[in-house]
Amino acid sequence: MVNTRAKLQKIHNTTKLCFSEAAMADSDHLATQSGALIGSNDDLLIQILLRLPVTSVLRFRSVSKHWQSLLSHQHFTLLYNKVSISPGLFVSNLYIPFDVQNQSPPPFRNLDFYPDICGIRIVQSCNGLLLCCSKRGHERVRKYYVFNPTTKQFALIPSVPGGMDVRKTIRFMGLAFHQTGCVHYKVVCIHVVKPDGLFKIQIYSSDTGKWKISDQSFYAPYYTPLRYGVFLNQTIYWAPSCVNPLYFKLDTQELKSLPLPSVEVYGDGGMPLYFGESRGHLHLVERADWGETHLHLNVYELLNDHSGWFLKYAVELDELLNAYPEMINSYQDPSSPRYYEFELFDVVRGEEEDETFMVIKIPGKIIRYNVVYKSFKQIFDLSHLLDISYGRIGHSDVHRYIENLASFFSNKSCQLL
Repeated sequence: MVNTRAKLQKIHNTTKLCFSEAAMADSDHLATQSGALIGSNDDLLIQILLRLPVTSVLRFRSVSKHWQSLLSHQHFTLLYNKVSISPGLFVSNLYIPFDVQNQSPPPFRNLDFYPDICGIRIVQSCNGLLLCCSKRGHERVRKYYVFNPTTKQFALIPSVPGGMDVRKTIRFMGLAFHQTGCVHYKVVCIHVVKPDGLFKIQIYSSDTGKWKISDQSFYAPYYTPLRYGVFLNQTIYWAPSCVNPLYFKLDTQELKSLPLPSVEVYGDGGMPLYFGESRGHLHLVERADWGETHLHLNVYELLNDHSGWFLKYAVELDELLNAYPEMINSYQDPSSPRYYEFELFDVVRGEEEDETFMVIKIPGKIIRYNVVYKSFKQIFDLSHLLDISYGRIGHSDVHRYIENLASFFSNKSCQLL
């Protein structure tokens, strides 16, 4: 009887094992079939790969020649760039991630993609590309580069035509690139003719590899500042620093006047607290009200027809003051603009309205502040970086990083290996 039970149990176990092996074989077969189906269907494969982080996409380019071609094709890069995000910003070449829980690795450690003996610094960030230039030296011998920190591709921009007389009077260099449009970019140069105060415009196109003189020019005082250029919708805007600021439409090459939310702020060369774009919206931030216990800011957005600005967000930072009393400069009068120690680095629009946040530097810290929920958290500790921890950094040293897979082409473009 015992032997019979043992034999039955052995038969049962053997049968179970056979069914299990058969099920695993079927599962492996189905998995192989599914993998083959996905691998042979480019549309399905693209939809899967669009959901991966940029580091994975770059790594998967080496899987096969087919994947290299698929992931490098303009069709995929345009789709990917439409859903790409801004994971952080550069502050004096230091990378600051926005999300402390899911930090993305810095796209680079040092700006050493080209052996420039004067070093390299960032001039402007534009939809994933960086306009860079020689860090030291006079403008007349400065080199300019366009660099994609995601793909590590870069291009050396040819010198502006006209010799030293033109290059030593450059007042502005700005990048124009749209990540969902053409793979080519443009660089806009504005220089001034002495002593007339005539400002002339030249435009470099990576498509032709040449500079072209624009028909547009304008008269202004010789030292008129053209700072913090922002590219949006085929237009370059400059942060207002006078009562008659301008903007330049690249597609029609027209110069037009930019209205102001409040003229009195800029009458003596004042600057807004912030001037920049996010998700297709141009923002300008001014102080609304401040005193001994309160700090309020107005975030304006430019109307699509350029006829004026409307108040998008009224931001009250009172709770921030309570949490970080080191923001208060007690040596200053409460009515002074210097009474509060802070810098507004960025205004980042979220995919949803309640995801919009500001990036604010206070003494020793960088804070992320949600403008809807009025919640905030520290995202970076600056206390160990004495050169940027205290005092002003300035907008010229703060640049947003946007992941971008676009490859651009020119006679002098290179790929870092």
